[in-house]
Amino acid sequence: KSPSPRQNMPVRYFVMKSSNLQNIDISQQKGIWSTTPSNERKLNEAFWESSVVYLIFSVQGSGCFQGFARMGSAIGCEKSQDWGSAGFGGVFKVDWIRKENIPFHFAHHLLNPWNDSKKVQ
Repeated sequence: KSPSPRQNMPVRYFVMKSSNLQNIDISQQKGIWSTTPSNERKLNEAFWESSVVYLIFSVQGSGCFQGFARMGSAIGCEKSQDWGSAGFGGVFKVDWIRKENIPFHFAHHLLNPWNDSKKVQ
């Protein structure tokens, strides 16, 4: 692939919480994701202002990450019936890098300075 036109821009990371494992499975199979409208603006801004945006996925209450992906497109207006919830916004492309359960304790050394230096989980 050719280098990103935004290669001198910062890299951004987001933890994406899912209410169930089925949404993660759909994402890994189809290479798409959808989030709530309240998250769309932040993710789109990061996509356009960063060289790359990494999304780290976790099912609520699972105690682990289910893998991580690169945001492959901005969030559009098209919605997907895959999630079956009226609470989700537009669909966007994700390129899965690793699909594996990674327990939170492997990341306890990572602290989020924008969340009172709490552990990343």
